[in-house]
Amino acid sequence: MKAVTKAAGAAQDDPACSERLPLAARNGPVSMLVSRVARLHRIAAGKLLKGLGLYPGQEFLMMHLWDAGPVRQSELIKAVDLDPSTVTKMLQRLEQAGHVRRRPDPEDRRAVLVESTEASCGLLTEVQRSWGELEEQTLAGLTPDERIQLAHLLTRVEANLCTETADCPEVARREALG
Repeated sequence: MKAVTKAAGAAQDDPACSERLPLAARNGPVSMLVSRVARLHRIAAGKLLKGLGLYPGQEFLMMHLWDAGPVRQSELIKAVDLDPSTVTKMLQRLEQAGHVRRRPDPEDRRAVLVESTEASCGLLTEVQRSWGELEEQTLAGLTPDERIQLAHLLTRVEANLCTETADCPEVARREALG
């Protein structure tokens, strides 16, 4: 119990850590901050995306399609690392909005190819603009050097977590690109 008290005291000495941390989170003040920041970032992104007619997460699916071109739905599910039923629902909504098209794969009629439509080109521009707004909102008050430092630190944190989960398609893709 002494180690818990000592760690809790150290966390309270850190100005980045709130004194209002729940008892169970006092040994993980940075993890608590990361969780809170991720939640708030998702809420802010959701507000920006709502104006585009998108739900949070759909932009990642579209980003993949814009970059990769037509892909099998099974590959898309792996790339965005979401539950297949979630991706199917996202695709249904995006298809109804005219942003994606699904068709049988000519190489394997059992597989389905998914691709962005020409109509989604305008959406691409709006998503880029929204992500720029989100970036500025998120990093307001940070100097250019602090922004670079934060990006480096978050990349290291991401790599640590990917090592633990052994399942990070984004990191594997970046490493493959060099």
